[in-house]
Amino acid sequence: MARSRALITEREREHIAGEHGDRRKYEAVSRVRSRINDELSTDIEVLEANHPQLLEELREKVCEDK
Repeated sequence: MARSRALITEREREHIAGEHGDRRKYEAVSRVRSRINDELSTDIEVLEANHPQLLEELREKVCEDK
């Protein structure tokens, strides 16, 4: 089965890690920030209304202590 991204692509992971220079890093951070502020908020609303258990699983994964 092919892997898909969660929040960031493999390439964005490389950019954020600084593997392709500061400009690429800044661009990748901007794209991810936009997804967090726009798309993720919408996804949370959909899960809250239609599948609260799945939303709880998301919260557990995102908020777990490491």
